[in-house]
Amino acid sequence: MLFGNASPSTMHQIESARDFRRRRAVELMEQGETLDVIARILGTTPPSIRRWHKISKEGGSLKTKAMGGAMGGRPRKLSDDQLEHLRELLLQGATAHGWHNNLWTSKRVREVIHRHFEIMFSLSNVWTILRQYLGWTVQRPIQQLRERNDAEIERWKNVTFPRITKQADDLKAHLVFIDESGFMLTPTIRRTFAPCGQTPVNKVSNPHGRISVIGALTVSPSRKQPHFYYQLLNDNANFRGISVMQYLDELRRRIRKPMVLLWDAIPIHRAEVIKSYVHNYSTLTIRDFPPYAPELNPVDKVWFYLKYDRMANYTPTTLAKLRTKLNSELESVASQPDILSSCIRQTKLDFQPFTA
Repeated sequence: MLFGNASPSTMHQIESARDFRRRRAVELMEQGETLDVIARILGTTPPSIRRWHKISKEGGSLKTKAMGGAMGGRPRKLSDDQLEHLRELLLQGATAHGWHNNLWTSKRVREVIHRHFEIMFSLSNVWTILRQYLGWTVQRPIQQLRERNDAEIERWKNVTFPRITKQADDLKAHLVFIDESGFMLTPTIRRTFAPCGQTPVNKVSNPHGRISVIGALTVSPSRKQPHFYYQLLNDNANFRGISVMQYLDELRRRIRKPMVLLWDAIPIHRAEVIKSYVHNYSTLTIRDFPPYAPELNPVDKVWFYLKYDRMANYTPTTLAKLRTKLNSELESVASQPDILSSCIRQTKLDFQPFTA
């Protein structure tokens, strides 16, 4: 019960609406209610509730006049209502406020605050407002093509994909996610610590050298454990219809069960050689992801994990060394079902594939 009749012993005779909201939010949090429920009912935000709870735990006062820093002090220059208004302004995107891109920086946020509230903060104070009061974090934007149809992607997730999983269940078939990628001698660059003024340098031997790889993340009808199968092409070779067909044939021989394949509807997947091959085997069923939605394919998450985590800033001098490293990392991923399960969860598809 979120609200009830307060007894005389718990009544706060002199208490503003804001003071009540803070006190009640802390009480509900300590009673085990979720932040989202508390925020929705009391008209506040989870970051504010966490902050009030921290102040209460540290013995600080929750009264409005004492709400300065985390331990009390000077009153905030922005009220709760102003902070909510600021959140709404920032959610409009930076382009809505006159900038040429949707990049929010401390300097830009400071200008928005000055325009709308006539208060000038230092950049460090703006950082505190974003992190502590709004609960925002520094994030890398996801790049998507303008041709992407978000409504169609949602329909596929909510309608088409459940039909595909039901079909796989009815056929007692393995659900097989497939994708291709390329690994270059030019590494994926990630930030790293280094002495001030001494920028690290990655020396690349052949910036165009690459190894193409295809991978399949499979889920069996019993749904007990995912598996990962992969194949590397020769140096600097690209996948064609014939090479994809050869991979499918090898996959079929290894699994030896009906398979429902999910992949992107790209030209090499629609090659005549693949259509003929699938036609010859009734145990193979092909289904396509919606266009421009790589985030739905868990194999794409495997590539991201390898490129941006395991092999970031890795600069081998030859393709032979890259091949050795890539084989080692792929074998490691294939032997860790928890990572494969995580890749499936990251797609946010309504799919719970694994049982204990």
